Amino acid sequence: MNYDKKKYIIWDWKNPVISHWIINPGLVVNELLLGQTVPKVMLIERKGNKPFYQRSFIPCPHCGELHSGLKFSARNKTAFKNWFGFYCDNCKEIIPVQRNLTSLLILILTFPIWGWFRKSMQKSWLDKQPERYRNINLEIPEKKNTTRDYLKSGLYFGIFMLVSMGIIYPLIYGKEITLKSIVIGVPLWIIGGVASEYTMKLWMNKKGKTQ
Repeated sequence: MNYDKKKYIIWDWKNPVISHWIINPGLVVNELLLGQTVPKVMLIERKGNKPFYQRSFIPCPHCGELHSGLKFSARNKTAFKNWFGFYCDNCKEIIPVQRNLTSLLILILTFPIWGWFRKSMQKSWLDKQPERYRNINLEIPEKKNTTRDYLKSGLYFGIFMLVSMGIIYPLIYGKEITLKSIVIGVPLWIIGGVASEYTMKLWMNKKGKTQ
């Protein structure tokens, strides 16, 4: 599809944010277990005295509908469980998403196991989507997340990644879990989680050009 480059900044695989999603192996947990994904294409309005989350749109390649980024958010309980892509509640099709390379490798290697059930799993998932998008709220929240909220979220995310990548991941692949790896991992994942969420706070509240 062709998009107005004067009106929108186009995010695709070449954008650093989406490239990070593709190459970061730690995000395999988010993608495969939680169903958290990023679209193949995202449009960001260049102008407007609005924060980033109000200027971001996800286009549907099937019908051309521009979906507000707020539609696929935690406040609408639609940020997760998007294993097959984002659901377009306008044409009932699936909006393609970028795949994390580590997730893609795991899916390829395990395809002989889950491949037989792919169509039935996708149909079951698709049948549940209309209900998820029945009461979508695109109103701007009255209460904005504070720095404390983002730091708290970052701490939780860091602990989650520490347990997932430092304990669960080695257990699955038969790797040794050492005290040294845990001691090193605790500050790294927690600091990384807090830094990631705080950076997200600054990014999401960044306003567009006024002229």
